[in-house]
Amino acid sequence: MAYNRPWLSFQQQLEQLKQRGMVVTDDAAALDYLQRIGYYRLSAYWYPFRHFRPEQCPATGLTEVKAQNDFVDNTQFIDAVNLYLFDKKLRLLLTDALERIEVSLRVDIAYLLGKRGTFAHVDVKQFHPSFVRKPMRGSNKTAWEFWLDKYQGLVSRSKEDFVRHYLVKHGPELPIWVAVEVFDFGALSQLISMMKMKDQQTIAEKYCVADWQVFKSWIFALSYLRNLVAHHSRLWNRNITTKPSIPAADDAPWYASFRRNEDLLSKPFLLLAITRQFMQCICPNTEWNARLQRHLLTFPEQYSDKKLSLNSVGVAANWLDWWDSK
Repeated sequence: MAYNRPWLSFQQQLEQLKQRGMVVTDDAAALDYLQRIGYYRLSAYWYPFRHFRPEQCPATGLTEVKAQNDFVDNTQFIDAVNLYLFDKKLRLLLTDALERIEVSLRVDIAYLLGKRGTFAHVDVKQFHPSFVRKPMRGSNKTAWEFWLDKYQGLVSRSKEDFVRHYLVKHGPELPIWVAVEVFDFGALSQLISMMKMKDQQTIAEKYCVADWQVFKSWIFALSYLRNLVAHHSRLWNRNITTKPSIPAADDAPWYASFRRNEDLLSKPFLLLAITRQFMQCICPNTEWNARLQRHLLTFPEQYSDKKLSLNSVGVAANWLDWWDSK
């Protein structure tokens, strides 16, 4: 189908929302938000307040629940804005935590591999043979070839003075303790996934994870979370596409809250709980978990007849019982 929706001025966008039943109590403020944030970005936050009705799909004949253009009674523009602001602060809190986790992982990798060789990160013998040969989905490359291409791209695109200094003064390859500084979270996740099991276990234990396979899935999930946060994507009610594993043993009280609960395993709160554990292990005296808890408890109330809650984030029913525990 050809896309046929017309360009609308900010005023026309506002009038369209009113025509669809949205209550706007302050036109000037609403126009200001549309001009600064954009209709499309805000639409993700008023989407839950639309009516949903079953419709038959002409192509398949199946009945599907479809979002309608009109809004639930008493839905106000400020309902969407408040959710946007809540989500924005959530991402900012996660930006702080994920930066610290990423930096800590760089140190761990450089320290562990650096003992074996200055250029261990480009020496395939330092990694698990089966893991490095694993074919990458959607690619004709192995995991090792895929990672090397990514790493070399990060080096070639880097504008850091230290990268140019090392390449000019010391040769064509960066030592591992320098190379980690150009890694992004995705590169860290990919490199860890190829490490020998003993090495993955060594790093996992620093983050209070007893099972290296669980740890690998957590790093991959946090890489996904980092991408969402870095691109300012909606987070609060997202269904996550990367489901991390839950340890079989009850080494931490919060594991049981998620085990065998498919709904909670697909919501962002699980990623927040993982981030919390990593932060507590990196810095036992951190106040980050308390700041995040306070923020979650400010989840905005709505004027709309459609009421949303922290359930859309995927909080476990008993989360306040274990959130402050070590």
